[in-house]
Amino acid sequence: MLTIHPDTERTAFREAMSHVASAVCLVTTDGAAGRRGVTVTAVCSVSDDPPTMLVCLNHASAANARFERNGVFAVNVLADRSERLARAFAGEGKLEVEERFAHGRWRSLVTGAPVLEDALVSFDCRLEDARTVATHRILVGRVVAVGEPMHGSSLVYRARRYHFL
Repeated sequence: MLTIHPDTERTAFREAMSHVASAVCLVTTDGAAGRRGVTVTAVCSVSDDPPTMLVCLNHASAANARFERNGVFAVNVLADRSERLARAFAGEGKLEVEERFAHGRWRSLVTGAPVLEDALVSFDCRLEDARTVATHRILVGRVVAVGEPMHGSSLVYRARRYHFL
């Protein structure tokens, strides 16, 4: 059993969480506050009545405030073929916003948030609630449209590496 001591709490927790496999998603927004997209693994459904999703974004990046100011976001679940895109939106290569979006083909459904055309599935959401917990801003969105699901293998992240499932 791994014991967590106060001086190593963060490190031990991060190491333990690295062993939890998670789907890799691009969370995107667009609107008056500007376009933004980030690679995220902290995404989950909250309810199917009404359809609701939860996304956690690190609030250390001031640009993540665009999600709230725009009031909309899309969750794009990535396929195995999208690792390069995931890396770009995770900040590898230090690409500017438009350079990141140039790596994919985008459209919109209802809210205007960018939806990746070759995502396994996309959820178009209107922001309903936002709150800060520790280092992250938790966004809760009502799903107003769902992109057509596609066949393919999922891109997952575990042990600090991308994998295919």
